[in-house]
This record gives sequence, structure tokens and C-alpha cells, in this order.
Amino acid sequence: MEEFSTRPDLASRALGGGVVYANDEFFAAADHLVLPHAPTFTPRTFDQKGQVYDGWETRRRRSPGEDVAIVRLGAPGVIHGVDVDTAFFVGNYPTHASIDALATDGHPTGSQLRDADWVPLVPRSRLRGDSRNLFPVTDPRRFTHVRLTIYPDGGVARLRVHGDVVPDPQLLPDIFDVAALANGGRVIECSDMFFGRPHNLLMPGLAQHMGDGWETARRRTDGNEWVEIALAASSAIEFIDLDTSHYKGNAPGAASVRGALGGGDWFDLLQRVPLNPDTPHRFPVHHIGRVDRLRLDIYPDGGMARFRAIGRPDRKTLEETFSRTSSRPSPTA
Repeated sequence: MEEFSTRPDLASRALGGGVVYANDEFFAAADHLVLPHAPTFTPRTFDQKGQVYDGWETRRRRSPGEDVAIVRLGAPGVIHGVDVDTAFFVGNYPTHASIDALATDGHPTGSQLRDADWVPLVPRSRLRGDSRNLFPVTDPRRFTHVRLTIYPDGGVARLRVHGDVVPDPQLLPDIFDVAALANGGRVIECSDMFFGRPHNLLMPGLAQHMGDGWETARRRTDGNEWVEIALAASSAIEFIDLDTSHYKGNAPGAASVRGALGGGDWFDLLQRVPLNPDTPHRFPVHHIGRVDRLRLDIYPDGGMARFRAIGRPDRKTLEETFSRTSSRPSPTA
């Protein structure tokens, strides 16, 4: 598997992604493309239009052309790779696909985006049926939308757009969650992710269930588990939220949070504190310096639903990151 597929899915509905245009959805709606959960399939399940598929499926094309779906990224950013997942589509998957992208301001409609000036990311490439089709992307610019084109027709279960979030600083308040994935925070290392990926900690909203967080295997040796987070920018942290919601018999017994700036040493922001099961915890932070990395240690192991770091970021860093990755917004008609 390509390394990029471990990065967050910028197109996911869990981040606010959505399908804003599709030229054909006869057999199955294009909205399925951005669902966060893995596709499923129940054989011999039919509705008025045929077998039910958990994906986007167009009718059989009888004229020249191709089918198109346009996705608004839930979190705009730099795309490192895409996954065109044809899970369960066997005799009805497209033979080829291509991916284009654009960056635009505001909230353009599907019809406006259809006629925009798109940037090629993945050329027309062969697909395999019932498979994850992984394509790396090397364009270093920030994008807000992607366009999936399938040739000539058929079904795709999911479109995952893996990358790093780059928010628009003009749309951020002075104080916000600087660890949040949607604001540009990201997990850079962790000790264990047996039951759940650590970037779930940084997702928007409340965890929906125990599988919607970060959970480690049961530790059978000395030590403890941990996760390291790069913040959206160097920031002065004011509050730390440690949420163990849904974790009842498997919550950590305690946790601590340390910070660092640049290549400097770690220092305490929140000394080791006991945690309760199935409980949101909030702790004030009294350190007055800035940090750009945080390390959450849990003792000795277990599950955490969400992690928040409410702070005041360095606006200059946010603006420099945005400027470095931004391309000129594409015109929309």
C-alpha cells in the first residue's frame, strides 16, 4: 500500500466533504463516494433499478463520452494521493479513470464547477475491479475540489483523497483548536494503533461510538502508549480536552501532555492526571510559551475518543503556509 493512504481523507463526509455534481446516478447515488466507512455489499438485494450497491454507479453508456462526479473537499489541502475504490464492482466497474482538481474561493455551485478550469492530477489510468486503485499525486498546491471522470461508465464504491489540510487563515478565529484536523493539525507518530487510527482523535464533532477514536492493543510490557501531533501553527495553548467518551472498560487510567517548539526538548503542559471512563475532561494550561508539537501519553494503554488543544496560533505561520501552497483560484462561470 502506498504511504499516502495513511494520511487523512480530505474528501470524507466526516470532514464535511460532499458530492456537488454528477452527470448520471441511475443505479446508485454519487454521495456514496465520500462516506467514511468501508463499502459493504449484500448479494441478491434488489430494488426497482437492480442490485443495490454501496457506491456510485451510472447506467450503461450507449453513446461516446464518459461520466463525471465533482467532490467538494471537506478540508482543502495538499493532495498526496487518491484511492479509486471499486470494491464489489466486478462486471460493472469502469475500465479507466482520471482525477482533476481546482482551487476556488467561496461556495460555487455544481454547474459553475463543471465549466471551471481544472488541473490534471492523475491522467487517464486503468482500473481493477473490486480493488483499491491507488494513485500518487505530486502537485504541491492546495486544492478545494476534485473531479473524478470514469471511462466509459460503471461503478466506483469510494473516492478517497489523502493529503494534508491547509486552512484559509481568513476563515479562522483568533483562538481555536490548533490540533484539529480540519484546522491543519495532524498526527505525525504514534506508538500503537491496533484498534483505531490516531487521526480519529482530531476529527470534528463528538465520537459516535468506540470505533470512532484511537484505541491501542492491551499493553503486556512496561511503559505506556503515546501519540505525537503537529499543530496548525506554533501556538500558545490555553486548554486541553481529553475525551474518553464510549471507552468504559478500556479507557486509559491517566494521561499527560507535553509540548515542544521546533527541535527543542519536550516540557510539561499538563502533568499526569487521572482519567474517568466515558467522560469529556477539560484542563486549563498555564504555560505562557508557544509550542508547535504536542505529545499525548496515556497510561498504560486504552482508548481516547477526541483530543483538543485550544490555543492562540501564530497568524504569520498560518498565512505563510497558505500562501506557499495556494494556486490562483480557478474562474467559475
